[in-house]
Order: sequence, then C-alpha cells, then structure tokens
Amino acid sequence: MQVIRGFRQHLSAATQGCALTIGNFDGVHRGHQAMIALLRNEAQHRGLKSCVMIFEPHPRDYFATSLRKPELAPARIATLRDKLTELARCGVEQCVVMPFDARLAAMPPEAFVSEVLLAGLHARYVLVGDDFRFGAKRAGDYALLDRLGNESGFDVARMNSYEVHGLRVSSSAVRAALSAGRMQDAAALLGRPYSISGHVVHGRKLGRSLAESAQGLGDGFRTLNLRFSHWHSAASGIFAVRVHGLSKTPLQGVANLGVRPSLDATDVNGGRVLLETYCLDWPQALGTEGGYAKIIRVELLHKLHDERRYDGLDALTHGIRQDCVEARAWFAASPPARI
Repeated sequence: MQVIRGFRQHLSAATQGCALTIGNFDGVHRGHQAMIALLRNEAQHRGLKSCVMIFEPHPRDYFATSLRKPELAPARIATLRDKLTELARCGVEQCVVMPFDARLAAMPPEAFVSEVLLAGLHARYVLVGDDFRFGAKRAGDYALLDRLGNESGFDVARMNSYEVHGLRVSSSAVRAALSAGRMQDAAALLGRPYSISGHVVHGRKLGRSLAESAQGLGDGFRTLNLRFSHWHSAASGIFAVRVHGLSKTPLQGVANLGVRPSLDATDVNGGRVLLETYCLDWPQALGTEGGYAKIIRVELLHKLHDERRYDGLDALTHGIRQDCVEARAWFAASPPARI
C-alpha cells in the first residue's frame, strides 16, 4: 500500500483518478472492512485505484489541544501504525494521511471538494458512511457532497450502517467494549482479536529489580515494552495476551496496558501509555536481550483486572505472580488458538 502524507504529493501518483473513501477508520472494524470491500469493487470496475483518506491527528484531538480541553480528546482504538497495517490487509492501494490542522479545520465544504478531492486527489468516485460530515464546523453532509459531485463530474455513494447480531458496528461501540474489558465483544466487532504492535524499547529494567527482591524468580519478570506518545488508549488494565513476532508460534503472556500507577511519573515512561508484556515461557534462543528493537504484535485476549497500585516491590511481585497464575488458568480453559 502506498502511504501519502497530505494530498499535494498525490498529484503525480493519481493523475488517472481514484476511487476514494474518507474517515478516521479508528480500529478498521467490520463496518470499515465492508466499506473498503465495496470501494475496491467499484475501483476495479472503473479502472481506478482504491484510496482511503484518514486524518492525523484525529480531528477531536486537534480541537482538544487547540481549546486546551484534553477531556474532549477521544480514546483511540489503534495507533497510526496499526491502522495503516489493517488498511493494507484489506487491500487498499493508497492511503492519504491528511494532517488535520488549522487550515483544514477552517476549510469550507466547497473548498474541501475543489482543493482536496478534485485538485489534490482527482477523485472520480467517493464513498462515504451514512453519518459523514465534512468541512468547517461539519457543515457539509452527504446531500451537499452529492450535489457538488454531480456538478464537478465525480460519482458519490453512501453506505448504510453495518450490523452484527443487530448491533451497529462503529468505532464508538468498539471503544465501549474495550473500555469495559469485553474483549470477546471487541473481537466480534473488529473481526479479529484486538491487538497493538510496535518496536520493543528499553524500559526501567524493573523486572531485574523484582528478581533481586524476591526468591525463585530466576531472571525476574523480563518484559517487552511498547511505548506510545500522545496516545489515549481505549483499553487499559492487565490482560492475558498472545505475542507475535518473537518465534514461529505466538507466545502466551500477561500484559499491562496503561501508565503503571505503582510507579512515579518521573520514571523512564514519564506517565505515557506503555504496553508492558511478560511472556509466560520466554524463548531461550532469544537470550536475555533478544527482544529489543523487534516489531511485535500483542493480542489482548482476556482482561484480568484494572491497573492496581502496589505498595512496594514485594507487593508488586506477588501481584504479578498472581496475574501469571490466572493467565495460565485462562489459557488452559480456552479453546486452542486459531493462528
């Protein structure tokens, strides 16, 4: 998949036009997947490339920052890396990542169509959802887009909501399931287990301190750390997980997704969201440092509990041990993994 930052770079790449859909696509859930399938079908029949336009940062993130009201920022399902990965898996040929800034926020709907869709992307077909709004103050809707498309020579189509078991599939529904720890419901809406990926980075080496503070831990609780800047995760807590990317088969583990309330805000994590994963059975072939710099994908399968604050390393060690016991019990009682 070709990834393009902004639309002006797209001019030479799409002179023959494209079939386009527009949205945030947070999570790339089953509703998004159905829309992309329809887009690809239309693109193929029209001899066009399929193109998805997304926004980074999320428009609500932008307004939360500009208004200095962080509470307006939405919880996010996916990082940009994971969003692009899933769009590519869906067969999208091009993805335009539009920087949502003051200029775009103030752009009238008519200017968005003329400058971005026509001059920038040469759109010949535009597919949107039933709740699509665009332009400054969300003034544009499907009716306006359809009229402008008719006047400007591109086709416009609208896709109705996608439902699973009578439930409308939406990013809001996925966020609600993740927030409540209903991981099976989230997986049903996404069409896959919820996962997060990234490069493994060095952390505080707390697992080694735990080994020194308690007997019988061997090398301690060696963890794989994925750190995220400016990301408000929709999920948080302690989870039974599967780790992909370290061996031929996924590894079972326990992960903490959040800000680690047992540690102070001045530690190496700095209060940012961290996914800290402990593999129940560490591959000996990797050695003690073999996980660093690897790209891994962590599937969050079952929530054990919310993050907890522990008083001291001994209490933290006991808590992690108990989490491992509960995770092993859950895996033992669960059906074999489908890979």
